[in-house]
Amino acid sequence: MTTVHLIEYEDANDEVRAVYDDIRATRNTDFINNFWKALAINPQQLRRTWESAKAVMAPGALDPMTKELIYIAVSVANACEYCIHSHTAAARAKGMTDAQYGELLAVIGMAHHTNGLVATLQVEVDEIFKVRS
Repeated sequence: MTTVHLIEYEDANDEVRAVYDDIRATRNTDFINNFWKALAINPQQLRRTWESAKAVMAPGALDPMTKELIYIAVSVANACEYCIHSHTAAARAKGMTDAQYGELLAVIGMAHHTNGLVATLQVEVDEIFKVRS
């Protein structure tokens, strides 16, 4: 359960509505998800977060589905149930197949396993892996 009241479009002030309108236009949908509705208690933070997310998740050197897959992996690492669900849905909407999702989960599981071993064993980074100036 959220710790704040979600701000619906009809209850939002003009500043929040402007962000909601941009979310709708950018995503080509009428749906505003609960994350944005919760952030709307602070319109400046809502706008800042939306503008950053919109810029980072826009097409670039990485394709949009790859960005969603990375977001899922980081969300798993941070145990953010909401983000895992929302970005899995976004990846599916961008064409992620069940086979790709299964493979992603295998990679995430392997990374958790080996990260834990490396952290426990305190393995030093090989010189060849370090970036040289």
